[in-house]
Amino acid sequence: MAADRRIVIENCSIATVDAHDTEYPNGYVVLAGNRIESLGAGKAPDGLENVDRRIDATGHLVTPGLVNTHHHYYQWITRGLATDHNLFNWLVALYPTWARIDEQMVYAAAQGSLAMMARGGVTTAMDHHYVFPAGSGDLSGAIIRAARETGVRFTLARGSMDRSEKDGGLPPDFAVETLEGALAATEATVKEHHDSSFDAMTQVAVAPCSPFSVSTELLRQGAELARSLGVRLHTHGSETVEEEQFCKELFGMGPTDYFESTGWLGEDVWMAHCVHMNDSDIAAFARTKTGVAHCPSSNARLAAGIARVPDMLAAGVPVGLGVDGTASNESGELHTELRNALLINRLGAHREAALNARQALRLGTYGGAQVLGRAAETGSLEAGKLADLVLWKLDTLAHASIADPVTALVFGAAAPVTASFVNGRQIVENGRLLHVDEDAIARSTREQAQRLARIAAQG
Repeated sequence: MAADRRIVIENCSIATVDAHDTEYPNGYVVLAGNRIESLGAGKAPDGLENVDRRIDATGHLVTPGLVNTHHHYYQWITRGLATDHNLFNWLVALYPTWARIDEQMVYAAAQGSLAMMARGGVTTAMDHHYVFPAGSGDLSGAIIRAARETGVRFTLARGSMDRSEKDGGLPPDFAVETLEGALAATEATVKEHHDSSFDAMTQVAVAPCSPFSVSTELLRQGAELARSLGVRLHTHGSETVEEEQFCKELFGMGPTDYFESTGWLGEDVWMAHCVHMNDSDIAAFARTKTGVAHCPSSNARLAAGIARVPDMLAAGVPVGLGVDGTASNESGELHTELRNALLINRLGAHREAALNARQALRLGTYGGAQVLGRAAETGSLEAGKLADLVLWKLDTLAHASIADPVTALVFGAAAPVTASFVNGRQIVENGRLLHVDEDAIARSTREQAQRLARIAAQG
């Protein structure tokens, strides 16, 4: 939409998730081009020019778009497998299949993953892709193409692995890259695809996979590469007890100390999971402003444990929410993680005081933007920020008797998305994607899942 063209949204409840948690029981939002021009209580200002559309949002809550901070799109075509495994056994069971993916499979899987998130209110997504079999094609390009077609704002965390079974790691030997190859391919991906502008639709991070699948040199040189290129860093950290034991046996220290020794703590870093963190680990993350992608459903699916999110937040650690790969969270939806983050954390030490509805919403919006380094541009509804927002329908049977709209959104059933805007462009209407064919994607993902299963069975 041209910068001087406007969309006016009125008669809605608004949760801005700004620094003061400002809310309007009945208010308006004006979009101009790809920015939020104004918002507030009551009716929109009179005399607005170039209004292309007015939306009567009666019965709706408007929030910032959801921000997903951790995912593995390729796993969309291996859902429903190894359903009763812990993390290490799950990885050993699935790596031989994942090592046979190709560009066609990855593109279809990315389409499926993105479609499911976008129709559920995600406006900023990311993908941590770290499996690059030799001769598999342009996997990074395929993922970015799928994100562009869906219409979401996107960060590709270009992952890598160079520690295979022969080196004491978990991936099969044929599933990893060399140190030199991984670094060169990552640098090329950043230079080709990363956009550092305020309204960038595509960004790239440097993302070696995990302590048990990458060498110390790949971590260390990966951090140096990211900082020389001015991009963020991402990896898995402290996900399971087994990982902690692995790090102590191999490196003589726990995961956080190991990451710090390789340059992997800092305000330009975010890590997935961070379930098994002691007080000193949390203090180190807070001191360095290292971010965390909290993935409650995946952590439960793999019996990894309950992350200490309330303690992290109290210490000042930036925390966002993640779907994680759909081989460990088959729903693939982030809006269900608002509820699961709240409920699962209440099973921990803080019980009913762990998280409330507004803290959960903040994790899924501003917290995620902060973790991805984009809190100045998105994650809250404020004049001058990017026009990334969602209209949640809360006047149907599922929610109508809940007086507080934020409570309805977080505690209630998954709310229908009437409209979702990214960069001022609508990508969802009445729960359906506007720019891609959901039915065609469903067929394609099923075909590619079956094709991968056949190839894997042949060995």
